[in-house]
Amino acid sequence: MLVSALAALLALGGCAAKGDGETQTYYPEKNQYGNYDPSPTGPRQSIFGAGGLNLLGGNQKKDEGSGGGIGVNSFLWRATLDTVSFMPLVSADPFGGVIITDWYTPQQTPAERFKVNVYILDRALRADGIRVAVFRQVRQGDNWADQAPAPNTAVSMENAILQRAREFRMEAEARR
Repeated sequence: MLVSALAALLALGGCAAKGDGETQTYYPEKNQYGNYDPSPTGPRQSIFGAGGLNLLGGNQKKDEGSGGGIGVNSFLWRATLDTVSFMPLVSADPFGGVIITDWYTPQQTPAERFKVNVYILDRALRADGIRVAVFRQVRQGDNWADQAPAPNTAVSMENAILQRAREFRMEAEARR
């Protein structure tokens, strides 16, 4: 058993050497960012070309205000976070464009609470690029019961987010 393991090690060790007894060494070159490529075999090649396989549209041309690091319109994203900043956040996914708040109880009405889910649907700053879902509960004894929010609450929040996004966009254009 020991002899067969030693023979396998010697056989594998012989695979790394060239026929003339020299080993091949790769010295990394600097990449486009001025850093050394950490790959021990050199820059990677892909059968799909330089950009790789694009399944989810990650290399598409970015719209104005789309931001380089997030998957949605950056003005809508910032405006949404700014608008719901008074509520505690449960989740904020900048790639999927979903912001979910936790329950918030206004001081004026301690027997009711609200929760908001915001969906940013587009990379463009458009009115149909955002949807808000508002949930309301009212205390009944020791339990919370679901109640419908006022019919215009979600639309009012969407309009407030869009207005704030327009303000962010105008500020960005003024800095240019």
